[in-house]
Amino acid sequence: MHHYFLGIDNGGTVAKAALFDETGAEITMASETVPFSSPKPGFVERDMLALWHANCRIIREVLQNSQIPSTHIAAVACTGHGKGLYLWGKEEHPAYPGIVSTDTRAWEYPLRWEKNGTAHAVYAKTFQRILACQPVSLLAWFKDHAPEVVSRTKWIFEAKDFIRFMLTGEAQAEITDYSGSGLLNIRDRCFDRELLDTYGLSDIHEKLPPLVQSTELCGKISAPAAHATGLMEGTPVAGGMFDIDACAVASGVIDERYVGVVAGTWSINEYVSKRPVTDGSIMMNSLFCIPEYYLIEESSPTSAGNYEWFINFFLDKEKKEANETGVSIFELAERMARDIAPEECDLVFLPFLFGSNYNPEARACFVGFSARHTRAHMIRAVLEGIAFSHKTHIDKLGATRTPPLAIRLTGGAAKSKAWVQIFADVIGLPVETVLTSEPGALGCAMSAAVACGLYKDLREAVSHMVRRGERVEPGANATEMYQKKYNIYKDIADSLDHSWKGFSSQTPSTELPS
Repeated sequence: MHHYFLGIDNGGTVAKAALFDETGAEITMASETVPFSSPKPGFVERDMLALWHANCRIIREVLQNSQIPSTHIAAVACTGHGKGLYLWGKEEHPAYPGIVSTDTRAWEYPLRWEKNGTAHAVYAKTFQRILACQPVSLLAWFKDHAPEVVSRTKWIFEAKDFIRFMLTGEAQAEITDYSGSGLLNIRDRCFDRELLDTYGLSDIHEKLPPLVQSTELCGKISAPAAHATGLMEGTPVAGGMFDIDACAVASGVIDERYVGVVAGTWSINEYVSKRPVTDGSIMMNSLFCIPEYYLIEESSPTSAGNYEWFINFFLDKEKKEANETGVSIFELAERMARDIAPEECDLVFLPFLFGSNYNPEARACFVGFSARHTRAHMIRAVLEGIAFSHKTHIDKLGATRTPPLAIRLTGGAAKSKAWVQIFADVIGLPVETVLTSEPGALGCAMSAAVACGLYKDLREAVSHMVRRGERVEPGANATEMYQKKYNIYKDIADSLDHSWKGFSSQTPSTELPS
């Protein structure tokens, strides 16, 4: 009998469920956009129960469309966006709406901790810079501005751990996700009261669930969850993993030979190493889903989310044309971008709609407009600007490691041949894609395959379930030309750096939204 594994991926905007067989072949997938609200500048929130109900619907849709009996699903696992915050209350309902990783309400806390020495004090245990969207910053914000929210909280969850809790009824903290939270002592792989006290958060220790591993069995589908989803009661549920781990595993990035790049809402750039990078030169070390490795990460919310925003707001005419001709708007936009030669696009886009890897107050902008520019130029500039932002991170990672054999690319950019070529030319390395449309769901499904005993570990799961796609080589002339354009991009970002101060409306708020 074939074994099937369900992977559930809750990103910043879309919930997805995908069913895979033991070879990694995708049987079927379902997705649903989960609306978020922004009731105040910097707030990005979603209804936690609405998120759970969306997960129930897409799981039922997968079961219905696959025509595979739920009795044949060997195990389930979840992944999801890291950072953000999902608080479960003592009265067994959410203590506050879920907070997505693009939320910036707590932007002042990392700056404050940098100035007063807290950031330096905790680094010896966390090995990472503090970000505004991390649970540690958000919890500090709540403690100062809404202590009643913390008081009524029973469990502090990340996105996927909340969904797993709803599936099993068991509260647990999967270690890769929480190692990116700022709350975990990464050096000793544990929650640490002394670390929490350094932040002024020692009172939350009892609200942190027990730690578990990615491939550990972490409960079974409960009777209420079986009724809500159509899954069989008692189906094993694995720990799952942070979505950047899941994408790395689904790309075969399980040793030092490759750099993994995820072009999604966030620009994720990562490699694995048996030693953390502790000289402060990179943004974040976290614990990888293969225990002997650390995941070395450079990231910012500067990737494909900018492209989706541009298409939604500026390409109404093209969307109508795409609908009339039966092609996707992304296919039509890619065609328009290909019509503009790289050397002919002298328009520069800074992809800082949701944040920046230069300055926390920076904004997105186009620079260099003239009367000859068209929407096609703008599309190409957006694609290039996002690749330039990735290169900023990859260059920083390159200073800490030997050159990789290739970049393994997943996310929205991997679905566009033109964009894959731009990435190869901009970065100056071969780019390889993988044959899956849902790497996050596949990666966590692989942890389910290990947890239920089909494969002995994630390395064996990778050998059976990952299939590499095309390999795109950089063009020597194109890479040289893009290096010049990248230098212009950096000059523009640097020259605007001083202009953002006071420009941002994201000032600390002492009120909760009504």
